[in-house]
Amino acid sequence: METKMIIFDLDGVLVDACEWHRVSLNESLKQISNYEISMDEHISTFNGIPTRKKLKILSERGLIQAALEDQIYQLKQHKTLEIIKRDAIIREEKIDLIKELRNKNIKVACFTNSIRETATLMLRMTGIIDLFDVIITNQDVQEPKPSPEGYNKIFNMYNFDKNEIIIIEDSPKGIQAAKSSGCRVIQVNNPDEVNLDLLKDYI
Repeated sequence: METKMIIFDLDGVLVDACEWHRVSLNESLKQISNYEISMDEHISTFNGIPTRKKLKILSERGLIQAALEDQIYQLKQHKTLEIIKRDAIIREEKIDLIKELRNKNIKVACFTNSIRETATLMLRMTGIIDLFDVIITNQDVQEPKPSPEGYNKIFNMYNFDKNEIIIIEDSPKGIQAAKSSGCRVIQVNNPDEVNLDLLKDYI
């Protein structure tokens, strides 16, 4: 089957940012509500979903005050941007990968549960923002992952069969969204696996 488009998740696929989000949220929770999400809870429940949804879950469980959700959210976004500016690096293998896909006339897209400001900064700081045909964030959809809405929105822009599209994801929520879209899915554990070797049998 010919591949005509590859859609990448961002955090944990193109950028090693899952830990940045975890740390910035926990620092904000600790500072405002004296609460932290355990690593087990992060892995089982919270990894891959938007911050506002995480905070809603915590308030519904009575772990934080609902009135503090927005304050925690704003602090978390500020801390995340600071971490990105400090820790993001150029990953040449990602640049080489996306350029090779474009050389083969394969469309390249990104769908992330991050907000636009965070996603744009990550992509810019890692040197790949200008290489995408489409970038969709959680602010461009009504329902974030695990809903496939963002993936559906991307491939509805093109006249491709779903079998001609590959989605690369890492988190359980992202994988659920990708599989629900009906496209082919490649699951990875971390960004180190995302290179030309990963896709050599598909392009």
